[in-house]
Amino acid sequence: MAKIVILGAGISGHVAAAHLRRKLPKEHEVMVVSPNSNYQWIPSNIWVGIGRMKSDEILFPLEPLYKKKNIGYKQAKVITFHPEGDSSENKPYVMVEYVVGDKKGQHEKVTYDYLINGTGPKLNFEATEGLIPGKNKTYSVCTYTHADHAWEGLNTLIQEMKQGKKAKILIGTGHAKSTCQGAAFEYILNVEKELHKHKVRDMAEITWISNEYQLGDFGMDGMLLSYGSMTMKSHEMIEMIFEDRDIKWILGAGVYKIENGLAHYENLEGEFKTETYDFAMLIPSFSGHGFKAYDKSNNDITDKLFRGFMIVDADYTAKPYEEWSVQDWPETYQNPNYKNIFAPGIAFAPPHSISKPRKSKNGTDITPAPPRTGMPSGITARIVADNIIDSIKNGKESLHHKGSMGNMGAACIASAGYGLTTGSGVSITTFPIVPDYKKYPKTQGRKLGKTFDEIGLAGHWLKLTLHYAFIYKAKMKPFWWLIPE
Repeated sequence: MAKIVILGAGISGHVAAAHLRRKLPKEHEVMVVSPNSNYQWIPSNIWVGIGRMKSDEILFPLEPLYKKKNIGYKQAKVITFHPEGDSSENKPYVMVEYVVGDKKGQHEKVTYDYLINGTGPKLNFEATEGLIPGKNKTYSVCTYTHADHAWEGLNTLIQEMKQGKKAKILIGTGHAKSTCQGAAFEYILNVEKELHKHKVRDMAEITWISNEYQLGDFGMDGMLLSYGSMTMKSHEMIEMIFEDRDIKWILGAGVYKIENGLAHYENLEGEFKTETYDFAMLIPSFSGHGFKAYDKSNNDITDKLFRGFMIVDADYTAKPYEEWSVQDWPETYQNPNYKNIFAPGIAFAPPHSISKPRKSKNGTDITPAPPRTGMPSGITARIVADNIIDSIKNGKESLHHKGSMGNMGAACIASAGYGLTTGSGVSITTFPIVPDYKKYPKTQGRKLGKTFDEIGLAGHWLKLTLHYAFIYKAKMKPFWWLIPE
């Protein structure tokens, strides 16, 4: 009998657990360890943050579902990794700490045969001084509780604007190395649309602030898109959208300090500037959780498992941007030192950024970190699950299932405003996620026809459909596995 332990119950952890349980005989144990009691469909946080959905519409409790599906569950957080066991435990294990109930604060060794690290990122708000969700007039939509608070703050401002207050709204990235520009992009378009619905758009100045070198970089080095019968660069598309909606922008900005209604940033020219605001939603940087690892003799071996995020089968050799390749990116998400440990989704350490790295004239790194959104998180989790399933069934290691972000496409539906008849969505499909400049040298590293964009009401309907489809899938309803990742 094999025991597979999954750390984290976000998209990658939950997807891995679901596929493992469906495909493995019951004598094999599938165990999820997560400090969170609920599963949340993160892409719909945007709608919670504008008051168009309640947070309970995008989440459900994990424990009843896992109990029904014969998946073990511990509401605990991982503390340390022990991939060789220790002097009293021969099996590899993780040390966890319970976060609720009678066992709160207690530690426990959770042994495993296979370990999937699906812990995702730490939301590293503290990397930017004063960037605290709900404080200093700044908010976040990274979690459903953050999104609830964001709507409270935005709604308060809307009511003040209805009473005649002129307001400045600032949305974008809150650190020189932030990722998730796409989420901020969705939010700024939805906020702008909501102001129209509340008839206060003329009372607000809306500004986009980002660490991107150009609009539409999205941490992906930009894209060349098929747009109808035209070919358009992504920065041209986003400029068109922002100009149409009268949204201003500040680019190449590394926000380093937040005060009440004041954002301090350094730009690529090395200038230190400030931007005032009455409401801000700024995405923080992401980081690893700072986990430690120890060998059987209790020696620190953290560097065998982590470089911030978890080390996998990527090429981490330091080299100049001009020598970066899609071959640098992992295919199996297996740790090279401990072959029974895997890290899909956002938990793995990328070999480098995707966007061209840039520094300010003062030497400050101002470059978007690589985006790793829901679709690749689900795909990589399924790859890991299928390889573990094959290894268990064959009685030996099997890594037949592979998928690199350098040969994997992704579809993103960015909400541009909620409304069954007046909503809008920006539908972007990219192939591959990591540009392959050797294979597609004339089209910015991506294949035209598979990298395209559409804008309109159909995009909103598609995103709304996906909201319900993926919650259905996450609840493991009948034939859930037929819905792609």
